[in-house]
Amino acid sequence: MPSGNTERMLGMDDSSFQQQSSISLGLKRRCPRCGEGRLYKSFLTIADKCDRCDLDFSEFDSGDGPAVFIIMITGFVIVGLVLYVEVAFRPDYWVHAILWLPLSVALPLVLLPILKAWLVAQMFRHKAREGRRED
Repeated sequence: MPSGNTERMLGMDDSSFQQQSSISLGLKRRCPRCGEGRLYKSFLTIADKCDRCDLDFSEFDSGDGPAVFIIMITGFVIVGLVLYVEVAFRPDYWVHAILWLPLSVALPLVLLPILKAWLVAQMFRHKAREGRRED
């Protein structure tokens, strides 16, 4: 891991990159510093470092925050839609199963990587790091 002085000598410090919107970085799932490197090495596993600017991603741990928000957002959307469809159309129960079970699985799978990438971008922007205790 390069030191701060080495990064400055190579022109790789944070100030040499244009600051980008955390929302666009989340939607694109890209490195929060350069905006070009891939953030994920698999579906929800964050890479060790950026393949373009070598930013170390190990300091950014979003934990369970994105999952909790996605559960709440998905629940709110699904329950609202279920209630609306039930009151407006009164379909059979099998119609509810066909509509809401796939949506209940698909919506979190689509939103989770985006929200996790957004949270990492926010952590980078505000220089939030994991709490450490110095002994």
